Amino acid sequence: MLEVHGRWAALADRVDRATPAGRDRGVDALRAFAILGVVLGHWLVTALTAGDGALSGTSPLKQMPWLAPVTWVFQTLAVFFLVGGHMAAQGYASARVRGVPYGAWVGQRLGRLFRPVAAVVALWAVVAGGLLLGGAGWDTVLTLLKLVWSPLWFLLVFSALTAATPLVARLSPLWPLAVVAGVDAWRFGFGGPQGAGWVNVAAGWLVPYTLGAAWARGAFTRRRPALFLLGGGAAATVALVLWGGYPASMVGVPGAAISNLNPPTLAAVAFGLAQCGLALWVREPLARAMRRPRTWAKVALLNLSAMTVFLWHQTSMMAVTALGLLVSADLPGLHTEPDSVVWIAARLLWLPVFAVVLAVCWAAFRVHEQPPPRPRAAGRTASGAVRHLEDARGTGSGRAESPAVILRA
Repeated sequence: MLEVHGRWAALADRVDRATPAGRDRGVDALRAFAILGVVLGHWLVTALTAGDGALSGTSPLKQMPWLAPVTWVFQTLAVFFLVGGHMAAQGYASARVRGVPYGAWVGQRLGRLFRPVAAVVALWAVVAGGLLLGGAGWDTVLTLLKLVWSPLWFLLVFSALTAATPLVARLSPLWPLAVVAGVDAWRFGFGGPQGAGWVNVAAGWLVPYTLGAAWARGAFTRRRPALFLLGGGAAATVALVLWGGYPASMVGVPGAAISNLNPPTLAAVAFGLAQCGLALWVREPLARAMRRPRTWAKVALLNLSAMTVFLWHQTSMMAVTALGLLVSADLPGLHTEPDSVVWIAARLLWLPVFAVVLAVCWAAFRVHEQPPPRPRAAGRTASGAVRHLEDARGTGSGRAESPAVILRA
């Protein structure tokens, strides 16, 4: 144990030394918290129940609506879009200064997003085919595929906004916010078609994305605007839930008439504004906390494989659920109906098991997230690798890979 502790301390010190001095570690910490929020949120509010020889998806929020406040903690996508807009705007501005063409810049960023997707799609295409050939019902296979591929909508929206950064980087967040409000007023207040709500998939997430771009231009150098966002967003969310008819849950609930997330509603966007305000308010304290080498190393390494963690976390939960079916009895918190606090307690005990299987997936598939190896010049030193990382950050690669290159060197 002491040897492991010593090796981790040495690794953390090396990661800390490899990180460029000008790197904003608070940004990386916010992104890591956003990813962990999504992962833990899905593990807590997604359930697979076994019955009649098939698996079906449900949610404890359907049976226990009083759990809605849990979604206020773990629905952290707005923070991810905030950080994404900040890094994309900052990176594109730097790319222009360096003379990097738009095509090269956007290709580098989108390549990092979509390389690991291919592995998920390929593996699950094989798994789905094998399940169907093995006699599994179509409903079961479709339930599993929805859980695996539903997070991909996030990547499509995020990629579209990233590609549009030159057009939207200086857009005021008030414009997409007005679009969201107008669409909701039309479909909820004036009986407009519900399909119009899908406009909010772009407009809703454009709000935190453009906030991030404004942050990159120095809009939040003081903490007062962040507090205004936090207070104003929270007050608007409470008003919309209490008097506007919006649900309290910030994620979709099976069978609910309105989903705040699918597509995003004005309540979800207001809640996202509050989250962004909180994130901007705590960024500096987070950055100070990241000066501790061991704390920073955990955040840096998670950022290095953020897409792998995001893409495979549902697979890890389903793998544990499937293996549990080998037991003759339904396992509490895994196969049973999520309708009581007993289920919640049991599910909390399963979270470390999900994490272990996710670690296995991470070890197997994280290679797809790393860029292709580049030939190194003879005699390249660690300090040269650090300078290369600073260049990569400046061209807007958006990678938290300072540890990676050093550790591969």
